[in-house]
Amino acid sequence: MAGFIVPVIVVLVALLLGASVRLVQQYEKGVVLRFGRLSPTIRGPGLHLIIPFADKMTKVSLRTVVMGIPAQGAITRDNVTLTVDAVVYFRVIDPVKAILNVENYPQAVSQVSQTSLRAVIGRADLDTLLSDRDGINAELQTVIDGPTEGPWGLHIERVEVKDVALPEGMKRSMSRQAEAERERRARIIAADGEFQASAKLAEAARAMGDTPGALQLRLLQTVVDVAAEKNSTLVMPFPVELLRFFDHAANAAAQAPAAAAAATGTSTTPAGPVNGHGTAPTTEVLAALTALAPEPPTDPTPGED
Repeated sequence: MAGFIVPVIVVLVALLLGASVRLVQQYEKGVVLRFGRLSPTIRGPGLHLIIPFADKMTKVSLRTVVMGIPAQGAITRDNVTLTVDAVVYFRVIDPVKAILNVENYPQAVSQVSQTSLRAVIGRADLDTLLSDRDGINAELQTVIDGPTEGPWGLHIERVEVKDVALPEGMKRSMSRQAEAERERRARIIAADGEFQASAKLAEAARAMGDTPGALQLRLLQTVVDVAAEKNSTLVMPFPVELLRFFDHAANAAAQAPAAAAAATGTSTTPAGPVNGHGTAPTTEVLAALTALAPEPPTDPTPGED
């Protein structure tokens, strides 16, 4: 009989030790309830003994939890319907509040995040939602962290909007708007380039006007550039000084009759159209043009074959 009782006692002691020994990991905290009442001591990492059938230990992880918020349909402030999903990063900072004040804190955080996401999207415009993601994320973090940190002992570390699904019609409208904006920028850049080029050309023209030989050198450079292409184009440079000589000669010929009339005290009336310098052509010029003109053909004498 004694040989039977000893093994039974050993088994009972082993069961009691197994029920009274608890292992807490480095990233966990142990909250003990003794007969349903909170024990003032929170168990840290390591082995801990509790009273079997009297104490109940709940281990709470202090690591950051990553939770995805399901896609939520919302309407922005400018009446655009879209679908938005996000991700929440949170961790427990007070294990007692996380156990006593809320039944299932991950589920509670998920529900608060969904309602807060819809509320924040409803207060923002579409342009703000697409361009100012940092501001939307910060506002979401503040809204979700308000009801969870104080009462539940949870800290929302970060909230990020992952994707914004727009209707197809809105996508096409935004594409047309972006295309029009790019075309506007291209036209502005082209106009600015034309303006700068015209300013440089005007500056170059002033420099060439101050130096008479610069235009001739530029003409020679153009001839060299055309000859380098080995094409069949023939360029005949015409000296600019010769053009100026003819211009001065025409002016002198046009002013000669007026000077003679002024000397004799008579007035002359222009006999033809005014030329490019505002003076009438002289008699010598008209005679030269008449001499160069071809003679009209003569009709045969009647009766001659």
